[in-house]
Amino acid sequence: MIIKHSRGEYPIWFEPYSDFQAGLQGPFVVITDENVHSAHGHLLPSGIPTLILPPGEATKSIECYSRCLDWLGELPLTRNGTVVALGGGVIGDLVGFVAATYMRGVAFVQVPTTLLAQVDSSIGGKVGIDLPAGKNLAGAFHPPSAVCVSGEFLATLPPRQFVNGTAEVWKAAYIRDESLLTRLRAGALSLDSQDLQQCIISALMIKQQVVEQDEFETTGLRAQLNFGHTIGHAIEKALDYEGLLHGEAVSIGMVVEAQIGEALSITRPGTSEEIKADMIKQGLPITIPESISVDTLLHAMARDKKVTQSGLSFSFLTQIGTCKLCQGLNSVEISRILSDIA
Repeated sequence: MIIKHSRGEYPIWFEPYSDFQAGLQGPFVVITDENVHSAHGHLLPSGIPTLILPPGEATKSIECYSRCLDWLGELPLTRNGTVVALGGGVIGDLVGFVAATYMRGVAFVQVPTTLLAQVDSSIGGKVGIDLPAGKNLAGAFHPPSAVCVSGEFLATLPPRQFVNGTAEVWKAAYIRDESLLTRLRAGALSLDSQDLQQCIISALMIKQQVVEQDEFETTGLRAQLNFGHTIGHAIEKALDYEGLLHGEAVSIGMVVEAQIGEALSITRPGTSEEIKADMIKQGLPITIPESISVDTLLHAMARDKKVTQSGLSFSFLTQIGTCKLCQGLNSVEISRILSDIA
């Protein structure tokens, strides 16, 4: 699979990491996290400079970003070097932003080790870190040189982490692919699913179509990929990125955003109940944690990247298979709907 962008293109390889690594050209270094290194560090050749960071969303921080830059500078990594992001979405986002800004931009490759990263965050070129005010508020568009999607990494994922990643597969189906949705509804996705790789490829193809048409989020098309994420990111922020994984928050977000869309007569009635049933079947959560108040949620949403001066922004399904960005929504109206939902 080839992803085209304004500066060229990059391939997605579906092969064992050791084969992919053998084909890397020029000097390269690896940035990963403790969990991935513990499970897969044996795949790295001896002598390859490797920085091992703590796992979790807290690593997408200014502090870890600075640590990575200092490490690259001390090596030093030259302009013709490549940084390998070996990990899930957190490592991919962080390392991509590091690569985008070190020496004004060096090459990096994505080696996503979680289902969520394989089907979503590893492609599209959006990289960044979180700020205290909100998620992904510092970042850049910096496409990878290549992406390696290898099933060997999924085999070592804890069951909860695998299920977490399925939320992004469902999201892709909801916004653009009814045939994929039909497949998912035929049986919950699992490591034992014989068509797991095909489902991953289907989700990737959906993202490919969107990011190639709206690389820099200028038309509103790419915002469709954020279905479930306005609420999901707000939940993550309200919980200080603890207690729920990203896909779990997105699962709740998809249900709630469908409910909001129905209340605003944008989403076809009954859609939220369909999504709710799907998420329950997949083993994902569907309700906002009771510890989060509506005011807290709205405060977090006010710092969403899609917010405009005229109001809140959501990517709503109009019906299963179609999605659109709606901007300038009144926070008082959203607050009333969220209170009714709760």
